[in-house]
Amino acid sequence: MTYFARYILLSAALLLPTVMLCDEPALKREFRGAWLHTVFQSQYARQTTAQNKAYLTEQLDRLQKAGINVVIFQIRPQADAFYRSDLEPWSRFLSGKAGVAPSPAWDPLAFMIEESHKRGMELHAWLNPYRVTTSAKESLPAGHLYKREPQRFVWYAKKLYFDPGLPENRQFIEDVVRDIVRRYDVDGIHLDDYFYPYPVAGVKFPDNKSYARYGKGMKLADWRRKNVDMLIEGLHKVITQEKPWVRFGVSPFGIWRNKRTDPEGSETSGLQNYDDLYADILLWARNGWIDYQLPQLYWELEHKAASTLTLVNWWNDHAYERHMYIGQDVDRTMKSAAVDGSSDSSQLNHKVRLSRELPNVHGNCWWPGYSVTANVGGVADSLATNLQSTLALVPAYPWISSRIPDAVTGIQTSGVTIAWTAPETESSADDVVKWVIYRFDTPDGIDIEQAASIAAIVSTPEYTPTTSGYYVVTALSRVNNESAPSSPVYIHITNL
Repeated sequence: MTYFARYILLSAALLLPTVMLCDEPALKREFRGAWLHTVFQSQYARQTTAQNKAYLTEQLDRLQKAGINVVIFQIRPQADAFYRSDLEPWSRFLSGKAGVAPSPAWDPLAFMIEESHKRGMELHAWLNPYRVTTSAKESLPAGHLYKREPQRFVWYAKKLYFDPGLPENRQFIEDVVRDIVRRYDVDGIHLDDYFYPYPVAGVKFPDNKSYARYGKGMKLADWRRKNVDMLIEGLHKVITQEKPWVRFGVSPFGIWRNKRTDPEGSETSGLQNYDDLYADILLWARNGWIDYQLPQLYWELEHKAASTLTLVNWWNDHAYERHMYIGQDVDRTMKSAAVDGSSDSSQLNHKVRLSRELPNVHGNCWWPGYSVTANVGGVADSLATNLQSTLALVPAYPWISSRIPDAVTGIQTSGVTIAWTAPETESSADDVVKWVIYRFDTPDGIDIEQAASIAAIVSTPEYTPTTSGYYVVTALSRVNNESAPSSPVYIHITNL
């Protein structure tokens, strides 16, 4: 994840569409994500296991306070692992040396799943499919696949990659994802914008051998796109076979194609997913291979070559009945002046409100999450006190399952603690994994569509309120379908 502004051709000025912003009631459902990357993050290798656990706990606490409900945690930055794997080596970004386990031993992915779920948050495991090294100086451990079968890899611009044209490489990446989904209780599998590598001027990608073997008369560009298509379709099948409730999402570069290249493209002038990275994201959404698109719209609202105003509307029109979330760059958003005539010191309010006005956009994701936890430009304060001041449920995925859980039963109180019995379910996709606690002033005012009434989202069947009131509980399935509310119980808190 980087800005890639260097790929934008500053040649075309765009007319800015008029956007009417208005106050809206708090949203009950919204994807509020944050990326936590591990590539080039030296703090993990510097810290002890205990320090890393404390550090990640603090990150999650700060994200939760800012209203984040989905953490996208990078577990495979470059054919390595931030988790226990028999297929790939421990990451050098975790232990300081590729292939060396952290000591004392721990499993960052398992830790992040447990801690995220404790906070009522989802954990999506983020992988980079093809990248193996980020420089020519890196030393791969003896057991690495490259050491055993170097013919499956190619060097490009002094970096090592899996050759995307080889079927055995697609199979290997599928095996990696199958292993993760099978062994870990992840809520999602996430790929970002790195498919074929970003092009380097004057340097050809060296896949001539695999093209000669498998191209079968196709144009080179079409063959490369087909290779990525087959990977995405294969991953979709693997996830569906193992755990169909695990969502599969892709976060592409913000431009699919420019209109000057394709009438279906956007009024932009920059690098193109389809032509430069060989990623036909729209095909994947149309075919139902992915559950959400999360385009990286890291530019300013009025950017001359890649206006976020233009691109948000374009992506909204190309959701294809799958969820659409918007990737937002924290630093640029907080450092860019408002363009809507308001007195806002940044573009934060405008961008979030714009995403909420469009019918096919279901939320935002913040890059990088570390900038949220560091409160860059006051972003965490603004989210916590204004834009994400009430809790929100992650949107449901009806194409996976539309079954509504049964209501919780046996609700009772013990002192000021509420406890209940989880409903039984017929399939794993419909398992109840979280509960939503609502608080109301009177028993006559119970309306669970009021987002402001959500007191907590918990992963265990009990809750201890801190404020007097009438409480009801609903059950959430793995794909965020919500049950009817329980009967209300009254809790009185005595102020000592």
